[in-house]
Amino acid sequence: MNSPRDRIIETTFDLFVKQGYNSTGINQIISDAGVAKASFYLHFKSKEDLCVEFLKVRHQFWFSELHHFSSQAKDHQSKIISAFDFLIYMNQKENFRGCSFLNILSEIPMDNVKILSVIQSHKADLRNYFLELLADDVLSDHMYMLFESSIIESQLFKSNELIEKTKRIVTNLIQ
Repeated sequence: MNSPRDRIIETTFDLFVKQGYNSTGINQIISDAGVAKASFYLHFKSKEDLCVEFLKVRHQFWFSELHHFSSQAKDHQSKIISAFDFLIYMNQKENFRGCSFLNILSEIPMDNVKILSVIQSHKADLRNYFLELLADDVLSDHMYMLFESSIIESQLFKSNELIEKTKRIVTNLIQ
């Protein structure tokens, strides 16, 4: 059985997916996770602190999955293509739920620096992922933008079609 803290994080993921950040209350998280209120507050001071921790856990999971997914690729070009294949894999695994970070970004006020900084850090790490592979800041930012737009469009249309088309574009850009 998972620890109360882990159950809270897992429940948070499920509820944020179904309802969004703003429509999910602490009491519902406590109830659905099957933990005592005191246990929740032992681990998290507020919903905002829970969100920050959720995003940190999601960041670690997401990058771990990305690295694992692309670990078989032999060269930089293959690694980049595999990153787009990873999006298709995640869409199938998570039913086109999109990016947890962008989903929450759309719900928080822009002056919520605590959550915003975690989201910005995740996206900076993704930009750096492409920069490390390509060693060209303009081309790597182009890959990053294609990647990000692929996430959003596939979520919007519940389809991997544009990711497949983007893979062809990317292949031509990095030959």
